[in-house]
Amino acid sequence: MGAILLRNITAGSRASDILISGGVISRIAPAGESRSWDLAGDLEIMDCSGKVAVPGFVNMHTHSPMSLMRGIGEDMLFHEWLRKIWATEEKLDHEYVYWATKVACVEMIRTGTTTFNDQYWFFEDSVRAASEMGMRIATGYDIMDKGDPGEAERQKAQCELKSSQFMGSSFPGLIYGLAFHAVYSVSEEMILWAADFARRHDLNLHIHLCETRREVEDCRSAHGGLSPVQYLDRLGVLSDRVMAAHTLWLDSEDIRTLGKRRVNCIHNINSNTKLSSGYRFLYNELRDAGANVCIGTDGCASSNNLDMLEAMKTSAIFQKAWREDPSALPLGELLDMATINGAKALRFDGGRIEEGAAADLNIVDTDNTFFLSNGPFLANLIYSAHSDCIDSVICNGKFIMRGREIPGEEEIIANARKVLAKIQ
Repeated sequence: MGAILLRNITAGSRASDILISGGVISRIAPAGESRSWDLAGDLEIMDCSGKVAVPGFVNMHTHSPMSLMRGIGEDMLFHEWLRKIWATEEKLDHEYVYWATKVACVEMIRTGTTTFNDQYWFFEDSVRAASEMGMRIATGYDIMDKGDPGEAERQKAQCELKSSQFMGSSFPGLIYGLAFHAVYSVSEEMILWAADFARRHDLNLHIHLCETRREVEDCRSAHGGLSPVQYLDRLGVLSDRVMAAHTLWLDSEDIRTLGKRRVNCIHNINSNTKLSSGYRFLYNELRDAGANVCIGTDGCASSNNLDMLEAMKTSAIFQKAWREDPSALPLGELLDMATINGAKALRFDGGRIEEGAAADLNIVDTDNTFFLSNGPFLANLIYSAHSDCIDSVICNGKFIMRGREIPGEEEIIANARKVLAKIQ
């Protein structure tokens, strides 16, 4: 792996030279100092004058193959929408998932995401697609038996087989984990089995939790008044290895439990509001209780895009609006939710621009109208600019986009058009 030297790039509050080698940020020094370094071997030097480095974004909740399902369930209530999605997913195959994931990767790279936490069928094809695109993907076998004992046994066998193949895999950038869909789509036996499997193999467990009011009400009716959080806690499922998407409909006991268990709670504002699931995400309360709070876009069938800058902006303005507090969700915490908090949840040393950290960086071009003011850089980036200000992206020490160019994009789009016929 060749080294990269970013000269005269703003990192934090100063112009710096950043040396990347072996997939990590190996050295950061004041701009100009690198000219005295003894640099030999395969080295690429990039002049970054007028550009700013920010950590690569960590999209903590996606269903990447839904990139070809935009608009198929518009203006529908959540459970009506979900039935349509499940009917569509019965038509999918390996080829569809591979090319649809590549479409998602193109979009995520172009909008600054270097790592995504995915949950979908035929995950091995998403792993192959993301690996070829140079991205870091967290994914694994997804359990959803819908209460069918025969399906449960089939999925147990498949999970054990696939996990044996992918745990310790040679695919670069893969963080292998396990998933089960939700308390309403997975039997108690399978929830317990999945949690035990993840615990025994030290895997993360990616779930949907408290996404809608109906989910909570149905769970309380089915489980003696317990909310989904309380139900999973009674089963011993919750821990700091659990990545819980949505966590929207919570009471004070739920919040205390999620904090006590150090659960990774993932906010998905665009999906939640578009499907009318809700908007009062309890960020302050979860943060103060001890939960690790992250941001995700959800899949394109609900959020319609995978743009983390947009998700950050919408997350902040909704917090400010419903709390009637303009100081809610300040910029530094907002960036952490989209970077270092996700890296912490996925248990890799990234989401920060420091020596020794994973070399996942966005190079932002400030030579445009959005950065002319003297306002804080993060304010201009998140509230004013669009993701097309991201000029280049580095993941795991390699360029995966330079000057807005992504290798192979034309082929990906052409093949995506072909596999679209499978779901129409």
